[in-house]
Amino acid sequence: MKTRVLGNLLVPAVGYGAMVLSPGVYGEIDDTRAEAALKSALDAGATHVDTSDAYGSDGHNERLVGRAIKGRRDEVVVATKFGLAIPEGEPSRPHPVGYAFGELRVNADPRLVRHYAERSLRNLDTDVIDLYYAHYPDPGVPIEETAGAMAELVRDGLVRHLGLSNVTAAQLRAAHAVHPVAAVQNEWSMWRPVDADLLATARELGVGIVAWSPLGNGFLTGTVRALGEGDFRHNAPRFSVENLAGNNDRYAPIRDLATHLGLTPAQLALSWLLHQDEHVVAIPGSRTPAHIEENLAAADLTLHPDTLARIDEALNGFEVSGGTLL
Repeated sequence: MKTRVLGNLLVPAVGYGAMVLSPGVYGEIDDTRAEAALKSALDAGATHVDTSDAYGSDGHNERLVGRAIKGRRDEVVVATKFGLAIPEGEPSRPHPVGYAFGELRVNADPRLVRHYAERSLRNLDTDVIDLYYAHYPDPGVPIEETAGAMAELVRDGLVRHLGLSNVTAAQLRAAHAVHPVAAVQNEWSMWRPVDADLLATARELGVGIVAWSPLGNGFLTGTVRALGEGDFRHNAPRFSVENLAGNNDRYAPIRDLATHLGLTPAQLALSWLLHQDEHVVAIPGSRTPAHIEENLAAADLTLHPDTLARIDEALNGFEVSGGTLL
């Protein structure tokens, strides 16, 4: 697996997003199947594993990751996030999102940051978090105050590197002035461009980009025609019955190009993303070992400039129907 650098943290070019392994994301899944999928990812080289204390109920996803990496902790870059799984009795503030539920509730108060980290360390059954993110900016707390509390975790050896997720360029700059930020994690894929100012600021500051949902919540695999019961994508306007059909029609030129190149649509989407910047990494998630290996193979692909130009031309005519999370 080719590697890339986030700040000064070395990670595989394609890692693994573990959110899909908790029930209620893409329908039901049992822990046996989930652990098998994660171990397959690790065995195949996706040793940058991304989770959160808010994925699944009561730290389910972190605890799952902790079990899967037991005995091989030194091989794995463990990344997790805080701010959405708010302790009982603590206040929360709304962060608007584009999904049907309208908002997420956030609390990134500095006085809670250590509590969040210690809880995640217990869930993960480890003594240090390699990359620790504020999951969303708290509208009631200046980002630099949250970053200051996170910096104390680095000082005390509980965290190795700091990250920010779902932030603006200005927020990244403000936090980075308090303590170096290794990575900023934002949505980025063929159907959701990264904010140009955020990308420019990350490049200026030497901050890596971790692209979440690099396959557009599975859409860019070219296989999503309908959603099953219990699939959270029912909340996403892009996956409504009307929008999904139209989006699939518009995406046909990219699928056809992938076929012409002898690639899967997922491989083409991931390789295209990795070609956008030398410090971007992707964290696709899958529950199927064969699909995991397929995704990871994208790290070794080199796309000809003419191919990249054809993709950009196709994407310029690809007007997506429906909003995304942010």
